[in-house]
Amino acid sequence: VQLQASGGGLVQAGETLRLSCTGSGDTLSRYNMGWFRQAPGREREFVGGVHRSGGGPSYADSVKGRFTISRDDRDNPKNTVYLEIKDLRPEDTAVYYCAANRGLWIDKLASQYDYWGQGTLVTVSS
Repeated sequence: VQLQASGGGLVQAGETLRLSCTGSGDTLSRYNMGWFRQAPGREREFVGGVHRSGGGPSYADSVKGRFTISRDDRDNPKNTVYLEIKDLRPEDTAVYYCAANRGLWIDKLASQYDYWGQGTLVTVSS
C-alpha cells in the first residue's frame, strides 16, 4: 500500500485542522493505521492509531481530548484515514506522518510500521 498524507499548513493557535492519509494500491481497512509527528530536533512520536478491526482509536495521553482519528475506508469509499486536531498549539508544530501495518494491535513504536506516508507539515503560530 502507498500512503499520501495531506492537509498540513500554517495555522493560528486555537484553530482546527484535519489531516488526511489516503491509500492507494490496497484498501486501508485491512491495516492498522497510526499517526505520528516529529518536531524539529525531536524523535518521531506516536499520537494515535486505529485498529483494522474497526474498534475505537487510541491516543497518546498528551493529545487526548484534542486529537480525533476517523477512517473512511470501509468498503473503500475514500480509502482515507483522518486526523483532526482541535485547539492547535504552537507545540503541535511538527511534520505529521501516517503509517500502516497489519499487526495484532495498534503499536506505538514507529519501527513496527511497514508503510509510511511522506509527511505533512503543520506550523502553528501563536
